[in-house]
Amino acid sequence: MTTATDLPAILGGNQAITLDQVRAHAWPIISKQDEQAVLDVLRSGNLSLHPIVGELESAYKERTGRNFALTHNNGTSAILAGLSAIGVKPYDEVIVPSATWWSSVMPVLHCGGVPVFAELEPTCLGLDPEDVERKITDKTKAIVVVHLFGVPSKMDELLAIAKKYNLKILEDASHAHGATYKGRPIGSLGDVSVFSMQGNKLCPSGEGGILLCDDEEMYEAAIRLGHYERLLNLESNNKFFAATGFGFKFRMAPMAAALALSQLQKMDERNTKRNHNCNYLSEKLEGLGFETFLSTDDAQRVYFEFLIRYNGEKTGLPITDLANALQAEGALVSAPRYPLLHQQPVFTHGVWSKIARLPASEENPIHSYDPMDLPNTIVGNGTLLKLPSFPSADTALLDQYFLAFEKVLKHTNDLPRTES
Repeated sequence: MTTATDLPAILGGNQAITLDQVRAHAWPIISKQDEQAVLDVLRSGNLSLHPIVGELESAYKERTGRNFALTHNNGTSAILAGLSAIGVKPYDEVIVPSATWWSSVMPVLHCGGVPVFAELEPTCLGLDPEDVERKITDKTKAIVVVHLFGVPSKMDELLAIAKKYNLKILEDASHAHGATYKGRPIGSLGDVSVFSMQGNKLCPSGEGGILLCDDEEMYEAAIRLGHYERLLNLESNNKFFAATGFGFKFRMAPMAAALALSQLQKMDERNTKRNHNCNYLSEKLEGLGFETFLSTDDAQRVYFEFLIRYNGEKTGLPITDLANALQAEGALVSAPRYPLLHQQPVFTHGVWSKIARLPASEENPIHSYDPMDLPNTIVGNGTLLKLPSFPSADTALLDQYFLAFEKVLKHTNDLPRTES
């Protein structure tokens, strides 16, 4: 006999998730230590060029083993600086993913470059190395690798391709603070690497970013672009540009750097808690047939966001209806929040070439974008379901989430359909 406890809430049963979720999902977590760090900078009166910025850069160099670190006012400007530093210029092609936040791609346009979208592969949600190699032409300059949601990409294969074709890799590590690949920290693998410190990230500063590299010329190129105040301290001829820089002002606010440095000191502990919670629920959901992108021996992930893959063909229940039933149980689930970039009007309607200031010519015809391109990415993105990342949850809440999934999947044939 089916009871109200067993019946999905969308069919009139009791909600599976009854515990308060506000504290469990609250992020960022701000402590007295964070407040004091910001107050110390505020009360110093040195609000533009405080030494705390250099301390944050040193901390990131130590964590990643990089030679150089340069903070930025956000991750987007750090990506622009990184693309400029690796020499992306007008008409250069840069291979990029479509399933990512726009900051991984749009700065290519401001270098005059042409984004070329490649498929994602299904196991890591990163660029598919085989499709990347298919997309390479004599105009290809670089590859933007994104460790999406905290899952390390297939770096061995992508690095080998870059070496084979003499390409640069910009590693967008914005989702992956603390992740590792074959024992190496994410953020240490690209020619240039970038972390965002926006307020949702695993090391939040409110707004902020950092560029990391090992090549001094690239480092100085990034300084030249957006940090005129540092040019006089260089020994190279770049110091002669100190009066003007190259037209941007990308330095990080010291109060943001103070918050980031304080947060960085707690990041590993908080990542461990998130990882434990997401792993605990993932292992249970794997038993129900979901793919949860768990860490492997080679790639130790973190959880900027917690995405799982659902095969609706096996159950006969469309993913939209699954989400509706889970939401009725009190579960905070949704579709992935990133729309596929190659389907956006800025590309499909030719606006991108105006942003990039690229006139068409016989030698350089304007690249066109087909919204139906990347069929694997389109299908794969439609099978993903976003859960909370449970930064402070306890086991009782995680068990209630599992119960919600279990109840719904036991009644797939009975649930209402919104799709014909």
